[in-house]
Amino acid sequence: MSLSENIRNYRRRAGLSQEQLAEESGLSVGVVRKVEQGGSARVETLHALARALGTTTSSLFAAGAPGPVRFNDGDTVRLTALRRALMPPVGLTEIFAEPEQVVDIAVIQRDIDDSHSLYHADRYDSVAKKLPGILTAAEAAVAASGEGEPRQRAIMVRASAFLLTGKYLTQVRRYDMAYHALSQGIRDARETGQTLVAATGVVGMGWLLLRQDRFDEAERLAATTASEVEPRISGASPGQLAVWGELCQRVASAAMRNNREDVAKEARRMSATAASALNVEHVNFREHWTTFGPVTAEAKAIEDLSLIGDARGVLRRADEGAVGRKALKRLGRPSQNNWDRHRLDIARAHALLGSHQDAMDELNTIRRTSPEWLKHQRMAGYVMSDILAHRKRTLTQDMREMASHLGVSG
Repeated sequence: MSLSENIRNYRRRAGLSQEQLAEESGLSVGVVRKVEQGGSARVETLHALARALGTTTSSLFAAGAPGPVRFNDGDTVRLTALRRALMPPVGLTEIFAEPEQVVDIAVIQRDIDDSHSLYHADRYDSVAKKLPGILTAAEAAVAASGEGEPRQRAIMVRASAFLLTGKYLTQVRRYDMAYHALSQGIRDARETGQTLVAATGVVGMGWLLLRQDRFDEAERLAATTASEVEPRISGASPGQLAVWGELCQRVASAAMRNNREDVAKEARRMSATAASALNVEHVNFREHWTTFGPVTAEAKAIEDLSLIGDARGVLRRADEGAVGRKALKRLGRPSQNNWDRHRLDIARAHALLGSHQDAMDELNTIRRTSPEWLKHQRMAGYVMSDILAHRKRTLTQDMREMASHLGVSG
């Protein structure tokens, strides 16, 4: 059954006309008609329809034939070396990879740490260039490691290399490659008994599933893993608190997108508990996925308001409490990616309320610090499209430049 048929059937089962569904969901009648006639729809639109119909977003999705893939030759060429290192040809008895000189484990780990810094500095091209060498060096180190502790150390470094690769590939929306990298990293960490590192990989896997709109799976995976690694708060290390808090955040994000607000609220509460126990933003990329603490937890709670379209609620909390200027000085800053996402929620709120220049100010601020990150954010494109669609006066130079940067046409 198609998406349009699913929505039409749920609407009829609820006894609603198209006009009534539009009113209940806060959408226009034209949008409802377009979706029921087989037109495309943003996931945010499907969230609104699912809420109005009293069902989960996932229940509206249909398993149909995919549309044609739009190839991007530039990206294909740029990722050739990374694809070769990550997924070499496999034969009956061996992997046919080019032999590599064995590099010291400490050197490989240093390169991974440096690449994390590049990633969080918005230097994605630099990360893409370093990853093939890191992956092949890690693979060669495992092959040459023998048995016992040397092999365990080599496999752990390879796990770190895979998880970094999965992080980068998820960010740039190369999901099949990202899944391969993350799953390999999780398996390596499990093999060496490094449960916390494996759980960090699950945090990344949850992010990947969210980006693919696989909300049921993301929630179940994160919830199961969070239960398995839940620490005793009084005696937990910062790394344990951060990983558990990140998993709870994945549960909340998946549940919120799937219109399971009660589940999301409880998961946010648990995430806030972990953040409160840390009392500051904690970062250690060898132990957990990203920076985590009170500021991150509050920013993600505000994201929930954005997901349900509560623009005024977003703006009321945008610069208060843990995300306020004074608190940032005391608690520390979240990762640049999480902070940019928070400001993007604010930009969307301004756009929804018709404050186009305020929305542009936020987009321009993000672009100055994280231009590459911004290019990969669908929400940024949606915000810019809304500005172009509703702007009555001539576009400013800033607006034209931002539309070009995001690949959005008026």
